[in-house]
Amino acid sequence: MTALVRDPIPLAPRPGRRPPAAGAASLALRPVLDPPRRPARVLAAFPSAVYLELRGTAEPRVVAVVSSDAVRLPNAVVMVATRRERPFRSVREGGEAWIGDGRVEAEGLETKVRRWWDPAPALGPVTPAALARGVGALESALGEAGDTARGGLADHPDLLRLSGRCAEGDLAGAVESAERIVGLGPGLTPSGDDILAGLLVSLRLIGGAAGQDDRAVWLADWLGAAVTADAGTRTTSLAATLLHCAASGGAGAEVAAVLRAVAGHEPAGPAVRRLLAAGHTSGADLAAGVHAGCRAALALRSLRSPAGRSRKVSA
Repeated sequence: MTALVRDPIPLAPRPGRRPPAAGAASLALRPVLDPPRRPARVLAAFPSAVYLELRGTAEPRVVAVVSSDAVRLPNAVVMVATRRERPFRSVREGGEAWIGDGRVEAEGLETKVRRWWDPAPALGPVTPAALARGVGALESALGEAGDTARGGLADHPDLLRLSGRCAEGDLAGAVESAERIVGLGPGLTPSGDDILAGLLVSLRLIGGAAGQDDRAVWLADWLGAAVTADAGTRTTSLAATLLHCAASGGAGAEVAAVLRAVAGHEPAGPAVRRLLAAGHTSGADLAAGVHAGCRAALALRSLRSPAGRSRKVSA
């Protein structure tokens, strides 16, 4: 990911305190990082990441602060420290935090945003032939991964229905299947939400790059609106934020690499392996959603009459 903005102004250390650590923040976080600081709480703390939840209802509600070698989510502030340096050793779950004025603060943690990165990878135009090759390479890489590509909802009937309905351009059917898997599964990011995040971001970015009369993007618009409408009450706050990011085209670094592979910009095998290594089942669930979204983007190109006019996508 490309750094877009660099802050050249040196930061004066506060009396008796170390200067804040430098961080690179996702552009998705500008609405919460630019305004004056607001209170937050530590939702969860791990050796490689902490998750801070803002009080209020506007998204993004959850900000991830991660080490430089951690999984890079689309709502992340990336620190220069690695996991081995234990940058979050003083942060405790449930503790107080502050977000705003370009900073993220919690007990023993203070990070100043020095640069920004774009969570929506630039894929460029993708021809039908290149998209077909990319989807084939993705399927081959997932097949070679074997059981490591089986997520928490592998073979779940609604996952299979969701994939099929999206490929048919059946919005009503896709929404029905998607709403049944929102919040389905354990953990901070349930399997159903990871699948939906991968699906939404792939429909929007691959569909937009493929330029199929905006049908995949149209599907992403309405499906995203449906699953995010009440996500805050149906799943975890972190998963709800990630669904909102995905609906607007925000991808984590590992997902972005797979999308670049589908677009023909890098090998699929290494990118898929990095994604599958993320979390317990999150990587596999995201991969399943990406696969479904890319297959749908490819299939929607064929929804065209012999005269060259687009068929009506069902709603």
